[in-house]
Amino acid sequence: MSTDSHTSRPVLRPLIERFGFPHLIATTLVVVAATILLGIAAKATGSGLACEANWPQCDAGPFNLFPANLPSFYEWFHRFVAMFAGFAIIGSAIASVRLPNVDRRVAALVVAGMLLTPVQVALGRETVTQYTMDILSLHFWTAVLIFVLFTVATVLVWAPQLTATHVTTALSFGAIMLPFHVALSPLVIGDITTYSPSMQMAQYGVTLGLLGSAIVAAMVGRRRFDSTRLTALLSAATALAVAVIFLGRRAVMTFNPALDSLYVAVAALLFVAFVASIALVRNAPSR
Repeated sequence: MSTDSHTSRPVLRPLIERFGFPHLIATTLVVVAATILLGIAAKATGSGLACEANWPQCDAGPFNLFPANLPSFYEWFHRFVAMFAGFAIIGSAIASVRLPNVDRRVAALVVAGMLLTPVQVALGRETVTQYTMDILSLHFWTAVLIFVLFTVATVLVWAPQLTATHVTTALSFGAIMLPFHVALSPLVIGDITTYSPSMQMAQYGVTLGLLGSAIVAAMVGRRRFDSTRLTALLSAATALAVAVIFLGRRAVMTFNPALDSLYVAVAALLFVAFVASIALVRNAPSR
């Protein structure tokens, strides 16, 4: 009597094998960005202290797990998406460590993001139980740091497919987003209409796009071009983008005329850096 000697394979392959690590980390980045924007929506609508200031519970349904009204829904939905973002971050970190073909730099960045996640969760709890501006700022900047870590890791993973064209596209996107960032700030929009929750979400969406475009341009530009001048200018643009985001947020929170002027000046410098970089990309020797 003969037996079949071949090794059987499972019908359902592991998710990471079917989906691919590059797509996993890109999806995680998108979910992280969505979580940040939903957090902005909760703050802008005054929903941060909804759910009767319960955490992680809310204020309706079995065991108070569900929202009772619209403000509570904003806070509840932010937490709901944040939970999936946490799972995605942990899954990406585990995959980056276990998969043999993942760059160790990527693994280090993703693991750092995972280690920051419980800190971010704790800060999220504190925004509900204490709600001070210092805690709120720490919660925001920790989220931005996680976003930056995953943006850099995603660019490293996708680097072989990114070309000089992507550098120009990222710079052009940043140059387009920058005027919107200024226009949507209270400095400009306040003279036209109120700085509404939808305006705040739009500005912070532009904020993430602006920061992401600067990072992509700098990293891919360094990889694809042999030009010290261009590399230095792209690095300067990234630093200016961070400064614009920081000053823009401070201007929103403090309404300081001096900060407003500095914010506009740095934004103008960043726009010049974007345009100058586009011009240099056209003539820089590529690898």
